[in-house]
Amino acid sequence: ILFLILVQKPMATERPPSFELAKGINGLDKIVLRQSRFRSAEVYLYGGHVTSWKNENGEELLYLSSKFSNLGTLESHGFARNRIWEVDASPPPLPTYSSPNAFVDLILRPTEDDLKTWPHNFEFRMRVDLGSEGELTLTSRIRNTNADGKPFTFTFAYHTYFSVSDISEVRVEGLETLDYLDNLKNRERFTEQGDAITFESEIDKIYLSTPTKIAILDHEKKRTFVVRKDGLADAVVWNPWDKKSKTISDLGDEDYKHMLCVEAAAVERPITLKPGEEWKGRLELSAVPSSYSSGQLDPKKYYEETSEGRRKDDMVFWFSQWNK
Repeated sequence: ILFLILVQKPMATERPPSFELAKGINGLDKIVLRQSRFRSAEVYLYGGHVTSWKNENGEELLYLSSKFSNLGTLESHGFARNRIWEVDASPPPLPTYSSPNAFVDLILRPTEDDLKTWPHNFEFRMRVDLGSEGELTLTSRIRNTNADGKPFTFTFAYHTYFSVSDISEVRVEGLETLDYLDNLKNRERFTEQGDAITFESEIDKIYLSTPTKIAILDHEKKRTFVVRKDGLADAVVWNPWDKKSKTISDLGDEDYKHMLCVEAAAVERPITLKPGEEWKGRLELSAVPSSYSSGQLDPKKYYEETSEGRRKDDMVFWFSQWNK
């Protein structure tokens, strides 16, 4: 259904991006996107990190650590999120729609130091788009620009940290009966048995061959996050719980209660690009009131209602490189 909407929706003329350039924490440059007085999103040029996504009430929808300072040392998750990105003044065209979205295009190319660590040339483009209904969309495009004819291989994920009222009152639907790799058990493979994912202890799982839509239900706030994704077959679910939180320097001891990481990812089958080839991945987030009051929500009914008539990390992503 998503594919049909994309190809049947008439393309509009690409218009100049609408954003503000401002100074953020520690004087770092950031881009501010606005749809109304309160609906907004912010993305730092450092790492391409989207650090804020607010709804029509000005309520923050993304989790940001209470110890957030300079975004930490992130090489373990790939160098893309630890580099300075640039605003892309002339990106290749992407489909645009009639709704007056606010967006910015960013680009990352390797430095000489990067090439010493990972000897491949690439262009990594990302559009951050705030829709008229408050939906947040990230579209990433990675192109192999090697002149030596060599392919390269990588894995990818958007690290999306959602702000939740109380992790014990949250459930994730859409991953039932799927196989997953448990990072807490040396990536041993299991099959999910529950009707939905609920949280009572630390979790770090990679769900495989996941659907294009996943729902995150927050009982206390009566709010549902809907994650829509394309080009990203897997999904990571992570919460460190109390003991692990105390070992993470940039995470407050109680922060785990108010955050949930659900990542759209390509992990099980790494992506290989030959010179000149390009990969595209897309993530769309929306937040709506839900009818979750009796412990159940009909995902099929919800998805049908929210997909009709609209195209709508701390969010961050990692770009893990594999020499090949």
